[in-house]
Amino acid sequence: MAEAIWSTLVHEFSDVPDLSTITRITVRLLIAALLGGILGYERERKGRSAGLRTHMLVAVGAALFVLGPLQGGMEIGDLSRVLQGVVQGIGFLGAGAIIVRSAKREVEGLTTAANIWTTAGIGVIAGLGMEVTAVLSTGIVLIILAVIPLVLPEQDKGEAGSEGGDPR
Repeated sequence: MAEAIWSTLVHEFSDVPDLSTITRITVRLLIAALLGGILGYERERKGRSAGLRTHMLVAVGAALFVLGPLQGGMEIGDLSRVLQGVVQGIGFLGAGAIIVRSAKREVEGLTTAANIWTTAGIGVIAGLGMEVTAVLSTGIVLIILAVIPLVLPEQDKGEAGSEGGDPR
C-alpha cells in the first residue's frame, strides 16, 4: 500500500521532469512577479487602488495561464484561446478599478485599469519565456507612468479626474 501511495505521489509531481524545467518555470514566474511588482510599486506610491500585490498577482497569474498549457503540451496555435480568456478576464478586473463620478463629470481609475491590463500582458510574455521583451515593456510602461505626467499641464481638480480626464 505504501508503495502505491509513493508511486502515485511521484506520478502526480512528475510535471517537472528535470532541473532545467524547474529552473525555467521559476525564472519565468519570478520575472513576472518582479516586473509586476515594479509597476505595482509605482501605482502604490501614487496612492492608487491597485498596488504592489495586485500587480504582482496579475503578472504571475497571467504567466501561469501560459505556463500551464505549455507544460501540458498545448500547441502554441491553440494557446490563442487561453490568451483571449486572460485578456477578457483582466478586462473585467480592470473595469472594477474605474469609477465614474457623474456629479463631478469625472472618470477615475482608467490609468490603473490600463496598467493592470498591461501588467497581464507582461506576465504572459514572461510566461512564454520572452524575458527581454517583458523587461523592455516594463521600462516603457514606467516611462509612460512617470515621465508623461511631468510634461502634461496640470488639470484643475474640479474639471477632470486624476487619471481619466473629462469623459465628454
